[in-house]
Amino acid sequence: MESSVITKKGQIVVPKNIRKFLGISPGTKIGYIITRGRVYIQPLDENYYKSLIGITGTKGKALKSLMEDKQKEREL
Repeated sequence: MESSVITKKGQIVVPKNIRKFLGISPGTKIGYIITRGRVYIQPLDENYYKSLIGITGTKGKALKSLMEDKQKEREL
């Protein structure tokens, strides 16, 4: 089990082997998922968004729109 200490600002350092396992690098956005009293971290990368295709019943149109918005954000 890995551990981290929370700073006064509420920040944590994700241990190197976990960053490597998740493919996290500087600038990667992370999502926090709370389920049944546990917190999970999830890199919010292209693979994550692609895994959501179809869950809203929009046949990928919502995802396409979201990905276009994210691309515009990156360009700014």
